[in-house]
Amino acid sequence: MTQRGRATRSTGRPRDGAGPRGPREGGPRGGDLAARRARLRTVIEPVVNGVGYDLEDLTVSRAGRRHVVRVIVDRDGGIDLDAVADVSRAVSTALDAAEEADGDIVAGEYQLEVSSPGVDRPLTLPRHWRRNVGRLVKVTARAAASLPPQRGEQPAGDRQLTGRVVGADDEGVQLETDDGRTSWAYAQLGPGRVQVEFTRLAELGEPDELDDADDTDEFDDSDDIDDEDDVEDEER
Repeated sequence: MTQRGRATRSTGRPRDGAGPRGPREGGPRGGDLAARRARLRTVIEPVVNGVGYDLEDLTVSRAGRRHVVRVIVDRDGGIDLDAVADVSRAVSTALDAAEEADGDIVAGEYQLEVSSPGVDRPLTLPRHWRRNVGRLVKVTARAAASLPPQRGEQPAGDRQLTGRVVGADDEGVQLETDDGRTSWAYAQLGPGRVQVEFTRLAELGEPDELDDADDTDEFDDSDDIDDEDDVEDEER
């Protein structure tokens, strides 16, 4: 079973807009974080895919005088700290090349953070379910779905299901619940949430996943972001 920790590599990327590498004609300016995020995605996603990973999320937020660019990546089999470091270097190199060619993507200084998904991230795509086969998941079955009968009663409204993922493909997922094994199309289900099982973790000898979700293992090459400045204006 794959560990789903949040290994993170943070790299300080000083960018002084007043210096020789300031914004050039046509580059994103001002506070348009959505435009910066869109341009970052065009640079970062091909790099992440090219080294064998999926770009799960990309956000740009402001923290004091800096921006923070957060990149979440994953692949079948999971991702460890060494892989995070490799992806971080590849993304950093691509951003440098893009800025040399077209000007600053993010005005001023920014910090790049590359990490793997934590167990708290919702399961929304077929690959998310596939990568969590064997795990206990809670999910909402939508009212419009054709729900399996339970004790002769007709379902009314959305239903919360808790079951173990025993199979998943591009069409749907199979869950083992207290009422037996059922198959669901993804359109019938809302986002899934992995449930932490302390007893099962102890049996498997795996680390505590809550620790993985809350305590980040980190490489940090940068100065600390100002403690007094909260992260704000995040665009997803």
